[in-house]
Amino acid sequence: MNKLPSLTGKQVVDALIRVGFRIIRIKGSHHFMRHADGRTTVIPVHAGESIGPGLIAKILRDCEMSREQFQSLIG
Repeated sequence: MNKLPSLTGKQVVDALIRVGFRIIRIKGSHHFMRHADGRTTVIPVHAGESIGPGLIAKILRDCEMSREQFQSLIG
């Protein structure tokens, strides 16, 4: 299992938009995203802060994506 690079919330949002997620609402700094098939997740977008590995893992579980699938989206 390869390690994901340090990512900001904006980078994660952009990657998920590429696979069909859309932002359904924003409350404070949290972007609520939903896919057409019903998968949902919440991404914290804080300026200058990266998302920790535990939260990235939770986001990937919510999106039902593997690390490899996600890594292909970010570069």
